[in-house]
Amino acid sequence: MTLYIFKRLLLMLPTLLGILFFTFLIIQFVPGGPVEQLVNKLSGLDSITESSSSSNTYRGSNGLSDEHIEQLNKFYGFDKPFLERFFIMISNYASFDLGMSYFHNQSVGDLILSKLPVSISLGLWSFIIVYLVSIPLGIKKAVNDGSRFDIISSTIVLIGYSIPGFVLGIGLIVLLGGGSFFDIFPTRGLVSDDWSNLSVIEKILDYLWHITLPIICLIIGSFAVMTMLTKNSFIDEINKLYTVTARAKGLSENKVLYSHVFKNAIIPILTGFPAQFVSAFFTGSILIETIFSLDGIGLLSYEAIIQRDYPVVMGTLFIFTLIGLLTKLITDIMYVYVDPRIKFTSSNTQRNL
Repeated sequence: MTLYIFKRLLLMLPTLLGILFFTFLIIQFVPGGPVEQLVNKLSGLDSITESSSSSNTYRGSNGLSDEHIEQLNKFYGFDKPFLERFFIMISNYASFDLGMSYFHNQSVGDLILSKLPVSISLGLWSFIIVYLVSIPLGIKKAVNDGSRFDIISSTIVLIGYSIPGFVLGIGLIVLLGGGSFFDIFPTRGLVSDDWSNLSVIEKILDYLWHITLPIICLIIGSFAVMTMLTKNSFIDEINKLYTVTARAKGLSENKVLYSHVFKNAIIPILTGFPAQFVSAFFTGSILIETIFSLDGIGLLSYEAIIQRDYPVVMGTLFIFTLIGLLTKLITDIMYVYVDPRIKFTSSNTQRNL
């Protein structure tokens, strides 16, 4: 186990560097960088910046001089060769220095930390609700496989899975968010503007009131995957010989299901727990946060891409990739603790992970 973990940690380094390198390379060919955006923005300020003098300095829509553009390139670090800039970035990342945002006047690390509460709030609620609903539902569907309940519930969760979250979000805003029908739920922010003046109970209700629509959009497509995974896992175990033997001994169905089947069928679900837990916080919420104006990591990433805020793009990519690689390692390790039959060896009689 120790040797396996050591090898996996060594493999993480080239994987992480490769992802960062190719992303950094692609960024170099994306038009409309921060210098170009700043030049275009300044070029439109005729009435404010135009000089009455006849000098050759910048005069509104006449554009910036070559010297000014060179100074901007030097300020953003674009005067250095591609590889030099990449290795400077990697050396800073080694000490978790993610650089400074071009447009927020704040370090990328502090910026990510300031956005985490919103993303954690959405991710935690969606994760809890999906697991609390999908696992019992999947077990009930497995026990009643082929019944009317199974068919109807499968139809409902698959319809939910087929609806994109952002499409559902727009529909909910139109229907319940003051669009064309009812004005029941707020569609901006995580809490009201006067939240600090509310009592404790009012704060809780106000918070739940604000996150209702975003949470619905986040979880509606997740039920199908977890529910069907649970159902198929339990059906596979229910049809095995040891359950037939347990029934032949006169054990009740509940005893067979929860004393014998459950501990084996739950293994795929438990081992996927770390990945699901992390992904609930960092994936799938970019469009939802944008639609509902929630100032989280998803909205931060979207705005960074639009503004070409490269330090934020690369910094968030570095953090998310590192977390993803560590989560995958934790998932593999959990296989051993959940199922002792699994060993990290190359033996023909043992599973090689």
